[in-house]
Amino acid sequence: MKLKFTILAFALFLVISTRAQKKTDNIPTDTIHSNYNPADLFKPSFHTAKGDEFHSANGAPGAKYWQNRADYQLKAKIDTVNNTLSADENITYTNNSPDALPYLWLQLDQNTYKADARSNFYTDIQPKPDQHTNGYQIASVYILQNGKPEKADYVITDARMQVRLAKAVTAHGGKINLLIKYHYTVPGDFGGRTDYAVTKKGKIFEIAQWFPRMCVYDDSQGWDTLPFLGSGEFYCEYGDIDYSVTVPWDMIVAGSGELVNPNEVLTAKQISRLAQAHNSDKTVMIRTPQEVGDASSRPVRQSLLTWHFKMHNTRDVAFGASKAFVWDAARVNLPGGKKSLAMSVYPVESVGNDAWGRATEYLKGSIEYFSSKWFVYPYPVAVNEAGIAGGMEYPGIVFDGITDKGKDLFWVTAHEIGHNWFPMLVGSDERRYGWMDEGFNTFIDVYASDVFNHGEYAPKRDAEYAPGGGNPADEIIPIIADPQMPVIMTAPDATAEKYRHPITYFKPAFGLILLREQILGKDRFDYAFKNYIHNWAFKHPQPDDFFRSMENGAGEDLGWFWRGWFYHNYQLDLALTSAKYVNSDAKNGIQITIVNKEQMAMPFTVEVKLKNGGKHRTYFPVETWLQNKVTTFIIPTTTEAELVTVDPDNALPDINRGNNSLKVK
Repeated sequence: MKLKFTILAFALFLVISTRAQKKTDNIPTDTIHSNYNPADLFKPSFHTAKGDEFHSANGAPGAKYWQNRADYQLKAKIDTVNNTLSADENITYTNNSPDALPYLWLQLDQNTYKADARSNFYTDIQPKPDQHTNGYQIASVYILQNGKPEKADYVITDARMQVRLAKAVTAHGGKINLLIKYHYTVPGDFGGRTDYAVTKKGKIFEIAQWFPRMCVYDDSQGWDTLPFLGSGEFYCEYGDIDYSVTVPWDMIVAGSGELVNPNEVLTAKQISRLAQAHNSDKTVMIRTPQEVGDASSRPVRQSLLTWHFKMHNTRDVAFGASKAFVWDAARVNLPGGKKSLAMSVYPVESVGNDAWGRATEYLKGSIEYFSSKWFVYPYPVAVNEAGIAGGMEYPGIVFDGITDKGKDLFWVTAHEIGHNWFPMLVGSDERRYGWMDEGFNTFIDVYASDVFNHGEYAPKRDAEYAPGGGNPADEIIPIIADPQMPVIMTAPDATAEKYRHPITYFKPAFGLILLREQILGKDRFDYAFKNYIHNWAFKHPQPDDFFRSMENGAGEDLGWFWRGWFYHNYQLDLALTSAKYVNSDAKNGIQITIVNKEQMAMPFTVEVKLKNGGKHRTYFPVETWLQNKVTTFIIPTTTEAELVTVDPDNALPDINRGNNSLKVK
């Protein structure tokens, strides 16, 4: 039996080899000129390291996966005259790693606004002399270890603080508390992600990156101490955050998490309206435009009020504060009968059904879609806040543009709240791998636009997806063809601003579209992608965890795709060089020859347009290019045809569509 099988296999090999050789017979050499090398694209061992007990080979967390934890208690106060924030911070840090930690590292993001900050030098865009603050002004740092407070030995370097310990934090569950008193000046309109702005009815404060946060200590980098420069965003530990904000009595505060003292800061009417909103799919006004500036819309007339919030299992919190806020809310319906609350705060300038009057509807619709499609929204409240940050995300709250309207407001709302899935829920390292949050989030936005209000704002073709408003498969071509274009795996801070959107948002998002719609199919992609999200919810995945998750969940070796699309800007050019009847008779089918002329490969579809008005389509898997630069295939049509076209839907990023069609000879 073995001998017969061996002889049969060898004979089959000869037949296949002969057939493959005949594929290029009688084809002029100029038509088969190609830069494509199958052995390069499909070379094995894309994953250079084996899976281990911390990060499994199947892309899931390993049996011994660990991550540290940071819980925060914060008491803050805003001086609205001098535009300063002061706070007391108590960090409980838990070391779950196998390593004793003789020192700790913290992020001090407010130091990015100092005149000598490193962030002033990594691009050619220089802040103006009046676009600086003094950063964090640290009054004191104490450590509390085994119940005894001691002054900390600490060193500040740019936007980081190192605390040097006399006694290391023990491995496998050791704890330490850091007690920090500080204040800083809130940046003005140059803040970018955090700022204050003046409106008709008062200042709006958008407060983010407002407290020293623990750097992540993980099994990939140890302490991840990349400084905050600007393009690379955040990487934070998970924990519970209990925070209070003291502001003048006439201000409204909308923050991450749940307000736990509504009776102290809201009127009875506002509490009643919030209860109504919890049970309403239609937006309910909590504070109307007419009530803004009316003293009766606040519970008491006293100098200050303290708003108290709690948020569990989060990597950060942010908030907005203003006496100018109009406030509305509506119920969010989640899978399994769960509920959340969507709400928006905005100034009277933003009122209107074509503007922020629908902001909560947009927020609610986006959360409901993402929850049903990918993972249930985990927090009790989501806030959409209008200001000048104009598109920034934090757990449970987004800062969107005060002048945004219509489709632009929907798109930015869906995108920013989508970040609660990437990276707030799936806690990737934005500072190193911006594509794992911006690219993934831009990808899920596309489908949110398709379903919202029966496609009211579909298709999504804004600057974060297809910059010119057209077919993304066409618009990606000049991006890939640009010899100066960095690859997706480039560090965000090392990516020039003109390339930041194309390479961090657009290309990875369109890559996932290709995976879902052209390579794997929707069912296999969705199953693998959801497994990735569920496995890494509230954890820290690395790029390889994503690659392995998709391959294992979909049952496909995708090393060729990761190599060509993520690690290189390989181009694709499929050229139809011949289309003729077999033996000159339409009844025998059509023989076509297709050349892969560039470095990338893709599965593709060939469509034959028949003279009787019918169409015949054939799908060619990526294995078509596993050995050959040229493929010849007989399409089994039996009637006369007019035209043969490769990629008839223009779904692939083919750099030359002029060679994709031929009339049948």
